[in-house]
Amino acid sequence: MLTILGFAMIATFLVLIMMKKMSPIAALVLIPALFCVAVGQGAKLGDYVIDGVGNLAPTAAMLMFAIVYFGVMIDVGLFDPIVRGILRFCKADPMRIVVGTAVLAAIVSLDGDGSTTFMITVSAMYPLYKRLKMSLVVMTGVAATANGVMNTLPWGGPTARAATALKLDAGDIFVPMIPALGVGLAAVLLLAVVLGRRERRRIGPLTLDGAPAAETATEPETVLVAAGGGDRARKTSGGADRGTGTGTGTGTGTGGGTGTGGGAENAGEGVDEGFKGLDPNRPTLRPKLYWFNAALTIALLTAMIMELMPIPVLFLLGAALALTVNFPHMPDQRARIAAHADNVLNVSGMVFAAAVFTGVLSGTGMVEHMADWLVGAIPEGMGPHMAIVTGVLSIPLTYFMSNDGFYFGVVPVLAEAGAAHGVSPLEIARASLVGQPLHMSSPLVPAVYVLVGMAKVEFGDHTRFTVKWAALTSLVVLAAGLLFGIV
Repeated sequence: MLTILGFAMIATFLVLIMMKKMSPIAALVLIPALFCVAVGQGAKLGDYVIDGVGNLAPTAAMLMFAIVYFGVMIDVGLFDPIVRGILRFCKADPMRIVVGTAVLAAIVSLDGDGSTTFMITVSAMYPLYKRLKMSLVVMTGVAATANGVMNTLPWGGPTARAATALKLDAGDIFVPMIPALGVGLAAVLLLAVVLGRRERRRIGPLTLDGAPAAETATEPETVLVAAGGGDRARKTSGGADRGTGTGTGTGTGTGGGTGTGGGAENAGEGVDEGFKGLDPNRPTLRPKLYWFNAALTIALLTAMIMELMPIPVLFLLGAALALTVNFPHMPDQRARIAAHADNVLNVSGMVFAAAVFTGVLSGTGMVEHMADWLVGAIPEGMGPHMAIVTGVLSIPLTYFMSNDGFYFGVVPVLAEAGAAHGVSPLEIARASLVGQPLHMSSPLVPAVYVLVGMAKVEFGDHTRFTVKWAALTSLVVLAAGLLFGIV
């Protein structure tokens, strides 16, 4: 009974948010509460929620202060050189922009933290997508999938969990998986090319003066969340780079109006706050403190990778130091905190709402019953192929449950079943990493709310667009693992 209710609860949640019948926060709170009552454990709902909040409180704290820290770094111009480099590569070509999104997300993912990756990627690419009227859901889908492949790094979480659960060395798990993960990353880049070409056909590549080179009909799949409404704006001559969004002029008119001067905003949108992050003349820039901020960020990421202190503590200290040095006056500090308060509230609220969902799933025993049912449903004849079974199961299971629940609750059972048929725990552990590209878009992953929140994309739209591509990427990694004899 708990198995059926568990799957029903997850399915109800996904259907409602994808159909936009409920907001993610409301669905994360009300649906599990309803199902908790349905299983006859309504009296324990408070305990389950408190347990869930306790487990996710460090994550919420980390996200709160990480958003403030990286928000300040964006304000003071730390990432402007990276953005300029990507813009030079992109050359206002939608295909290059999508590929640049994938490359940037993959590179920043080396720090092992999804939230950091999404904050930097969205901050760098969002103005470009908005300026060219590109689909923001393409940006979130490509970034999440690229980060999912890179999430298998030993310090990223899943590999360490698999190693701990099966008492193995993380290096023995990860190093042989590198070729398969390389194929997975190549698949993400190929996906970026395909989606970028669709965007190019939809809006056409733009020259540096903003003149469209081609324009064709819209493809519905790539515009689930169209960036802005109305016709694409046109610019008068003046050498403004429509792709960079670095101008300081103002847009006029509505619908198909025209902007004048260098760097006018898109017509129909007026002055969009999303473009201010790249304004080369913004008052929050601190060019004299650039190397201090760079050194502070490198030190922070190094300390995080080396696990010198808990990540929430590192970001708390980093945010406090960044604010104090860059904005020594109290009114300026308050202004910077207020500027990022919206993101902080949305993300932290989503995390605590997710605590209700995970708390009920775990507290009622639904997760355990679902895992036992899935393992028991495996035919006896599949025993010698448990590595493949583990890889296939990792795709939906890491989406529907947390990494902790999968690696500490399900993987040991699968490893034990495989051992009875001569399948080594190392093969099981490597196969268990296959589902990570899809996992990073799971509603149970706090970082995904940073991604969709900063990109101003509906979570349901992101899910509907990304799931199929992320699942396909996971299958590519599994196929590569089989081809190379790794799994």
